[in-house]
Amino acid sequence: MRYMTVNELREAYLQFFESKGHLRIPSASLVPKNDPSILLINAGMTPMKAYFTGAAIPPAKRVTNSQKCVRTGDLENIGYTARHVSFFEMLGNFSFGDYFKKEMIPWIWEFCTQVLGMEEDKLYPTVYELDDESYDIWTKTVGVPEERVYRLGKADNFWEHGVGPSGPCTEILYDRGEKYSCGKDTCAPGCDCDRYMEFWNSVFSQFERQEDGTYIELKQKNIDTGVGLERLATIVQDVDSIYEIDTVKSILGKVCEISGKTYGEDEKTDISLRIITDHARSATMMVSDGITPSNNGRGYVLRNLIRRAVRQASLLGVEDNFLSKVVEEVVAQSKDAYPELESNLKFILYTIDSEETTFRGTLNSGNKILDGYIKDAIDNKLEALPAEDVFKLHDTYGFPLDLTKEIAKESGLEIDEQGFRDLMEEQRMRAQANTKKNVQSAWAGDKMPKEIAQIEPTNFTGYETLVDEGKILYLLVEDGDKYKIVDSVETGTDVVIITDKTPFFGTGGGQIGDKGFASQGDTEVEITMTNKNRDKVYFHQAKVLEGTLYADRSIKLEVDRENRRSTARNHTATHLLHKALRKVIGEHVIQAGSEFNGEYFRFDFTHQGGLSADQLAAVEAEVNWAILEDMDVEVLWEPVEEAKAKGAIALFDETYAEIMRTIYIGEDYSIELCGGTHLKHTSQVGSFRILTETSVAAGIRRIEAATGFNALRYYNSDRELLASLSDKLNTSVSELDVRLDHIIDKNKELEKEVKTLENAKMESANKDLLSDSEDIAGINLLVTEVSTDSVEQMRELGDKFMAELEPAVVILGRKEAEKVNFLVMSSDQAIDKGVKAGDIVKVAAKVAGGGGGGKANMAQAGGKDSGKLEEALESAKTAVKEILA
Repeated sequence: MRYMTVNELREAYLQFFESKGHLRIPSASLVPKNDPSILLINAGMTPMKAYFTGAAIPPAKRVTNSQKCVRTGDLENIGYTARHVSFFEMLGNFSFGDYFKKEMIPWIWEFCTQVLGMEEDKLYPTVYELDDESYDIWTKTVGVPEERVYRLGKADNFWEHGVGPSGPCTEILYDRGEKYSCGKDTCAPGCDCDRYMEFWNSVFSQFERQEDGTYIELKQKNIDTGVGLERLATIVQDVDSIYEIDTVKSILGKVCEISGKTYGEDEKTDISLRIITDHARSATMMVSDGITPSNNGRGYVLRNLIRRAVRQASLLGVEDNFLSKVVEEVVAQSKDAYPELESNLKFILYTIDSEETTFRGTLNSGNKILDGYIKDAIDNKLEALPAEDVFKLHDTYGFPLDLTKEIAKESGLEIDEQGFRDLMEEQRMRAQANTKKNVQSAWAGDKMPKEIAQIEPTNFTGYETLVDEGKILYLLVEDGDKYKIVDSVETGTDVVIITDKTPFFGTGGGQIGDKGFASQGDTEVEITMTNKNRDKVYFHQAKVLEGTLYADRSIKLEVDRENRRSTARNHTATHLLHKALRKVIGEHVIQAGSEFNGEYFRFDFTHQGGLSADQLAAVEAEVNWAILEDMDVEVLWEPVEEAKAKGAIALFDETYAEIMRTIYIGEDYSIELCGGTHLKHTSQVGSFRILTETSVAAGIRRIEAATGFNALRYYNSDRELLASLSDKLNTSVSELDVRLDHIIDKNKELEKEVKTLENAKMESANKDLLSDSEDIAGINLLVTEVSTDSVEQMRELGDKFMAELEPAVVILGRKEAEKVNFLVMSSDQAIDKGVKAGDIVKVAAKVAGGGGGGKANMAQAGGKDSGKLEEALESAKTAVKEILA
């Protein structure tokens, strides 16, 4: 068998299938498109679903690629085993209704034996037990002895994913020898041990699984191959673990260098080293595809990976930020296969380093919170930290479970791990329930008739002209939750028009589609929006204003010129804003989304923390400077890689053709790949005005802005507002801030006076309540309704009562509209006798139809029925007396 590096192995596979007529395509982003059933691409075929179902036209009938994948369903195993990783690459070759078993199976054998030089007697093919065709090809055509071809059951060798395409599989297993065997006499291909390693799986999609569980033969049969690159590399390089193949070993070596540890000397240390190595690979790839840390969705997956890595580093004694150095090694090992890693490096480093900095602060604050939980547990004579505390540390503060367990153990405490697992499972089930219905639709098509999938891409002429004539291919009207094809439509009908060519821009790349008018003889049509699908078929959403519109006839199409011009003004301005942000804020800024039409635009970008007033002013000034410079806006069609080499910026979530439209502003001011419409000169933007700057997600900011006359409208609105305010305050605009400062200071003085009066009123209303307290077994018990304007005031009153009555138990209730609030406070002496505030407040809340809780010394709760306040207080009072009796 020939030794190959991971990069050589990947290239060998892709070149082999290119020699078999396959088109090499790049890996799809880890962020799935049009698939709500998954957070991240987790299999090589996942981005191909639409091609398999016929919902989209593939770029070729034979394609091959190496797909980036992330799976995090078994994080607890990563680092503890040789085979579990969260990031992996899946080599694939795919046939969409082209070749099938008789071509595929010999190719598998050819690649394994001739390209890789694998020993034939160590290769064991497997087939589905009922798939005689595959068995015969392996044994009769390829010539593999029958005793080495294994028939396995449906669980092993049949692929299906709910309703939709399905079919038998053939796999290849490699015999790694006795040292990897489980030692049982029954050890053979199909055994769970590591001796017979499966590394190749080709799925023969030949059936359509129905809802009733039956199968219908597909007219278009497909091939879907998945070959785990890292797993194959362990065989080819003859190593025991994925962490020992050349690329991953190099990354692990960097972790060892930073931590000062040696791999292989201590298993506990090795686990930490492997976890850091794996998680650094995944985090790097995820951030490169535009994912940023957050508290939900794929952003949460990323955050968890980074925090787990930082936690493991802290166990190894690494106290300073270190992940950026590991990331650089990840990029160095994979940049040839995924060049976007290098072009996005600054953003990747910025994002991961920022999250590491944040979490190191979380580790410190989490320790303080945990110290408080431990003290409460010890004070309450508990043997284990409550599950609720452990879960809150993990879920709210991102504090790792194993760290909580370790620190608690140092204080002689266990943790309620089973209770924690139950809470995690409840959370998982809630999330699963939210996505379950989406999984069923993972294979579903859209609302369009099947004929639409066969249409050639629409010829878009809108770069050159705003008026053109096309032929109507289809007229579509809504029919329930789908569309149907019709031959004609009458006045007043809403219709979707598909033509062979159009000057109307279809929504894409953030640019909202064109609107305008169309005519067919005397028939007048208003086009309200234009969209396009992934196959670049354009859909004109329209309404027939007068007459009858017929399919299979020509139609005159005319874009709303002023709206297009305003949209182009905003689009060019987004490029100027992108450049200004990178100049003022830093080159880590990358566009993370945009939307623009004829009115205004929004621009999302990567950055941690809000922009200061000075930064916003500098950005606005930079854009307006670029406008006044009257720079040329030039459009060139050129190879993507050539444009990138010149410094062109590409967006994370865009898939680019080999030849793309590149927008050059000035000689070298701004270069971006972009399919939208633009101005000829920057001066045509007119003016630029930032309206708002806000956060839309962790690490993502949004600027909303206006240009041209729309910007002028906002300036005029501000001027009118200032004039109105100065008139109302009887001062000039120039003195307005001085006048407002005076009013604010006066209001603060009045607020203090009001607060003093309120407190005096509250104390007066409640001063006689102290006499209502009872002495129960040496503990003063006060249970009463109070009149306060807020829960905060009720707490202040409770503190005063405790100061007067201690040792005491104070139980207060207050009404607020139809609801009720409860507060229970318990002194140390009362706690020692078993009266815990958290327990008592639950008694009161339950009566009033609510809930709540808290610590032993203080707890709050709410109730839904204010009419039950008196009964609830009496129940709490009875509960305390029973404890103290």
